[in-house]
Amino acid sequence: MPAPIRLRELIRTIRTARTQAEEREMIQKECAAIRSSFREEDNTYRCRNVAKLLYMHMLGYPAHFGQLECLKLIASQKFTDKRIGYLGAMLLLDERQDVHLLMTNCIKNDLNHSTQYVQGLALCTLGCMGSSEMCRDLAGEVEKLLKTSNSYLRKKAALCAVHVIRKVPELMEMFLPATKNLLSEKNHGVLHTSVVLLTEMCERSPDMLAHFRKLVPQLVRILKNLIMSGYSPEHDVSGISDPFLQVRILRLLRILGKSDDDSSEAMNDILAQVATNTETSKNVGNAILYETVLTIMDIKSESGLRVLAINILGRFLLNNDKNIRYVALTSLLKTVQTDHNAVQRHRSTIVDCLKDLDVSIKRRAMELSFALVNGNNIRGMMKELLYFLDSCDPEFKADCASGVFLAAEKYAPSKRWHIDTIMRVLTTAGSYVRDDSVPNLIQLITNSVEMHAYTVQRLYKALLDDISQQPLVQVASWCIGEYGDLLVSGQCEEEEPIQVTEDEVLDVLEGLLVSNLSTPVTRGYALTAIMKLSTRFSSVNRIKKVVSIYGSSIDVELQQRAVEYNALFKKYDHMRPALLERMPIMEKTATNGPTEIVQTNGETEPSVVESKHPPPVTQPTNQANDLLDLLGGNDVVPVIQTTMPTKPASAGGELLDLLGDLSLSGGPPPAPSVPTSQPSFLLDGLSSQPLFNDIAAAGIPPMTAYNKNGLKIDFTFERANPNPNIAVITIHASNSTEADMTDFVFQAAVPKTFQLQLLSPSSNVVPALNQGTVTQVIRVLNPQKQQLRMRIKLTYTLKGSAVQDLAEVNNFPPQSWQ
Repeated sequence: MPAPIRLRELIRTIRTARTQAEEREMIQKECAAIRSSFREEDNTYRCRNVAKLLYMHMLGYPAHFGQLECLKLIASQKFTDKRIGYLGAMLLLDERQDVHLLMTNCIKNDLNHSTQYVQGLALCTLGCMGSSEMCRDLAGEVEKLLKTSNSYLRKKAALCAVHVIRKVPELMEMFLPATKNLLSEKNHGVLHTSVVLLTEMCERSPDMLAHFRKLVPQLVRILKNLIMSGYSPEHDVSGISDPFLQVRILRLLRILGKSDDDSSEAMNDILAQVATNTETSKNVGNAILYETVLTIMDIKSESGLRVLAINILGRFLLNNDKNIRYVALTSLLKTVQTDHNAVQRHRSTIVDCLKDLDVSIKRRAMELSFALVNGNNIRGMMKELLYFLDSCDPEFKADCASGVFLAAEKYAPSKRWHIDTIMRVLTTAGSYVRDDSVPNLIQLITNSVEMHAYTVQRLYKALLDDISQQPLVQVASWCIGEYGDLLVSGQCEEEEPIQVTEDEVLDVLEGLLVSNLSTPVTRGYALTAIMKLSTRFSSVNRIKKVVSIYGSSIDVELQQRAVEYNALFKKYDHMRPALLERMPIMEKTATNGPTEIVQTNGETEPSVVESKHPPPVTQPTNQANDLLDLLGGNDVVPVIQTTMPTKPASAGGELLDLLGDLSLSGGPPPAPSVPTSQPSFLLDGLSSQPLFNDIAAAGIPPMTAYNKNGLKIDFTFERANPNPNIAVITIHASNSTEADMTDFVFQAAVPKTFQLQLLSPSSNVVPALNQGTVTQVIRVLNPQKQQLRMRIKLTYTLKGSAVQDLAEVNNFPPQSWQ
């Protein structure tokens, strides 16, 4: 066969290809020739062919068929063959392929070779792709080379030891004796790799960390020699002596000094020297300063040193290099909580970064600006951040608006300033605010009694200017509905009152109902606002007409509201003024905390009037009593106030599907009830009398509702004293199997002629072998004295398997419902 072309000729030929297809054709042709050469066991040109194959691999073409040829080159006695063979092994092999284990013996022999360059090749290969099995077999040879006097081999052995420790951490102690004299080496390459090895050992073992803390003075001395030494052409980079070694030593000092007073004290002086003596005109010096700052912030350094570090970051903010500015902002964001006052000194520079064209810098500057806001600078910082909100890209508006809301809520100097700030956000970025911003602002306005006239006037003006920002429109609609009489009467004292008539206000709200910009939620706010104005304005006939029109709306939510409001005008007109009176002051609840809803017979039902306007806050007991008085006393109460169940939202719908075939005479489908954590029960009439009579006195016999698969559910009955229409059922769940039943949940459904509430169970684990019972109280209101029927759903886990079962309970004793 003719001699194959050389690597340089192949590269030149491939570069002449004009298209991808032409290049692919050349590669396939050459690969075919290389395969033929491999099949004929051509030892003369094997090295050349593998080199060409590696070049093709670098271009992205498959070269796996050359793996065994690399092993043959490694076994060769020629250095040129070994060099290409080891390079091929590092590129084509990894520990996922078993063929790499065939190299173990060759690497072991080469680690003991008489030529240092062959030993270096073996160390590089083992440190690059050695598997845990290879590392265990060859760690002894690496440890021997780590102790050799040859600096060329020691630096390679140190890096190889790092790889061995990463693969087999338990071999770490083997290298401990060899590390004693590594830092005494004069060769910078050995020093650098030794520091890398020590860093790896300290990060992986607390014992090693404690052991190497005694080396801090030696590391400090090495670092001091580096910064105080004169010009050395061998190690000089832009006028700084070996910056790579300095950075590595600073990282190791950071690990050693963290949470250790003595080590931190020993390195304070040298860190101050590095921070003050390092040249900042070149990027090399900035890299060292950045590592110095990180080290100062991580160890227990002196306060003056920390201020110096933050000042360095402040200087970084003035640098023209965007990367340096970004790094400075990120570092300041990490330290702002611990050194707030020091970072505050650079506030103006940080705010200037909000105007940067780079989006990454802009985002970091925004986050840091919000972290710097406090009660002293709230006005100035909000002015800058609101200006940023006006001009920033849409991707920033949501986060910026949320940050302004939180900062204003925490540090607002006055309620008027608070309201003005949030209205400014809604005006400029209303479409980007969080969902909870509307109820939060409504709550703020409601609680600021003295600001009602001012707020409704400002919001009315905002509506006249722009109705595209839906959250702003919703808040404005709510306020006009609540305080429309203040708007018309012109009682505003904070600014000059505007002259507006009732018809003009109604025109604006009707415009919202027909606007294409209004969402269904906004239309609901507008319709409710118009309804509220029926008790504040004299134009009742016009309002009746508007409400009746939407009784046939295609929007089901809007239609339901209109139908209910029409009913208020007709059947319940005497109750309308009381139901539509102003909302009381709302109590603040924690964000994402538990909220309370109105629940009837296990189904969540909207309130007749305010189904969406007020934020979901807990109703105080006296407000509930007020509502009961409006509805006609406490004799029969159609409302049960409970806590939101922790069950997922889909559970109720799932239970309704399961209960859809329950045959109950003349009644609608049953409604599920899930356990609640709220013990108070409004059906009790909020009386302070004893809740229950004695069971024996009631004379209602117990019954077994369910007995299957070892689970038995017994019902016992009691009567509630304040209201004889309430039956109190206590379930007793027992377990006769040999294993506990965990995650036990009892659910029940009754026809809608009843009202049902489940209280919290005593436990969610039913003990095995009848060693205990789980109890749970059910309260049922039966005003029509009908026969009680119930469907129950039981879910629990037994021996790791989830169990679910349904049952009907129709054999209640007559005394329980008569």
